[in-house]
Formats: sequence, structure tokens, C-alpha cells
Amino acid sequence: MLIEIPAVFSPEETAGIRSRLEEADWCDGAGTAGHVAAQAKTNLQLADGDPLGAEIGAAIVARLAATPRFIAAALPLRILPPRFNLYAGGGAYGRHIDSAVFSAPGSPDRVRSDLSATLFLSDPHSYDGGELIAEFGAVRQPVKLSAGDLILYPANTLHRVTPVTRGARIAAFFWIQSLVREQVRRSMLLDLDDSIQTLAARDAADPEVVRLTGLYHNLLREWSDT
Repeated sequence: MLIEIPAVFSPEETAGIRSRLEEADWCDGAGTAGHVAAQAKTNLQLADGDPLGAEIGAAIVARLAATPRFIAAALPLRILPPRFNLYAGGGAYGRHIDSAVFSAPGSPDRVRSDLSATLFLSDPHSYDGGELIAEFGAVRQPVKLSAGDLILYPANTLHRVTPVTRGARIAAFFWIQSLVREQVRRSMLLDLDDSIQTLAARDAADPEVVRLTGLYHNLLREWSDT
């Protein structure tokens, strides 16, 4: 299940972020991949701990905390600090599944990757290729969003990034440990939340809104890991 969250950052904000990243000190992205995935990865990344990456990453997390659609879809418990990659000159990332558990920087804690996220920072018309291809059985879903838009998908999804043959694709990517581990249950809660929001927009005092809101929170209480 792919969930698109548009306009996390405005075009003007995204252009400012991108211009700063274009001047960043990029390094070989294969160094941050697992042994198998590294063999399929030809891109550039900001090093973990890069001050610019840390600054922009913190801004991304703060913005997401104020983005209701992200909160409703991800139900985040922990968010790993965003990382940044750049694809150009034929750079690509072959078929892979993201690691299940990550170490939280500067902490002994570990974070389970329930959801993967990519925040597109380059205008899609400025580069050729660079589609994120998510595989769901026999279905292949290509994703190439506007700058400032985010795609959210289960971290156990087989996916790849097609070669960038013109221009450069810059993006932020990160993982989320959700309050609700199971994707099916998260989807049910999101559908229920969507229905509540639709009914509440018509009449917030409707008894059905109260009843369904109670059901939502009781299910979240039952299914939450914390």
C-alpha cells in the first residue's frame, strides 16, 4: 500500500532545501547499505552525522509532526533521522528490501522499520528516470512525485530506483516504527479515521462521529505496541 502525502514542504521551501543540498559534501552511498544491497546501489549520500543533513532532517521531522495525514497514516512511535541521497549519471538502486532494524544514532535504542518514506526534493521534470518502483506481488507501482511530496510504504516492500539518465534526483529517506506493527491494522485505522474526518466535516456533533471516534481509540489501544 502506497500512501502519498503531498506538499509536506512548499515549492519555495523545497527549492531552498535543494539548493543547500546541491552544495553538500556527498559520498558513496554503498557504504550505508547492507552487504547484499550495496552490490545493487550506485548513488551518493550525505554521511551520517553530516551537520547539514542533521539540520534539514530535524526540520523534516518537525514538519511531519505537524502533518495530520502523516500522523494518521504512519501512527509514528519513533522516526529515524532522515538521510539524503543523490542519483545522477546513471545512478540507480536495484531490487531490495530495507533492513528490519536500525540503530538509533547516539542512542543504544533500536528502531524497527515498519514503514519506509521518501521525500522527493527535485522537480520531476528536471531529471529522467529515478522512479521508485514498489512491487506488490505481480504489480509494479512506479512513483515519481513533485518536489516536496512524500511517499510512505511498508518497509517489507521489494522496491528499486531506476537509473537517472539526465539531471539529478535528490531526496530524503527514512524509516518509521509505528505504534501499530501490522500493515493491515494500520490500513483499517486509516480508513476509519478518514470516515470520521468526513463525517465530522459535515456535523462534528453527530453521535456517529462520537461513536466511531471511540471505536478508533479503542482499537488503537488494543493494537498499539506501547
